[in-house]
Amino acid sequence: MKQSCKTAVVVVTISVGASTTWADTLLTHRIPAALAVEAASETVAACAKQGYHETAVVLDADGATIVTLRGDGAGIHTLDSAHDKAYTSVSFKNDTLALAERAKGEDSIAPLAKLPHVMFFGGGVVIKLADEVIGSIGAAGAPGAKLDDSCAHAGLDKIRDRLK
Repeated sequence: MKQSCKTAVVVVTISVGASTTWADTLLTHRIPAALAVEAASETVAACAKQGYHETAVVLDADGATIVTLRGDGAGIHTLDSAHDKAYTSVSFKNDTLALAERAKGEDSIAPLAKLPHVMFFGGGVVIKLADEVIGSIGAAGAPGAKLDDSCAHAGLDKIRDRLK
């Protein structure tokens, strides 16, 4: 009798523990490599049409690189800049143009720019599925933050309707 009681307690404990573990898992979404390549290609192409030599980087929600595309004639420094803009965007879950504004003024987030790979300069755009940030696009090489931002948005617009 005692043995069956102990067995029942063990089964209940395992069941409760297992259901708690399952309840604690998180459902996340990822950008397929094919869409990341399309977004990067469109980002570079949108700037090239305007005569700018652009680099695009697409990161996943964890900040890991999915694709990097250095456009024809883009400076070597654009590789780091595009990555850091994408990294900042995905880390702060916001576009870097908006973050650049928050870096000004009384409640400035500017001191956070001392962290590695954080750059409060336009050209980093978050990729969202509903309200979930699933990645980012970083663009660098155009002569100005708003131009980089515009090219990154062109990359996002290219894939937005296929994000599921």
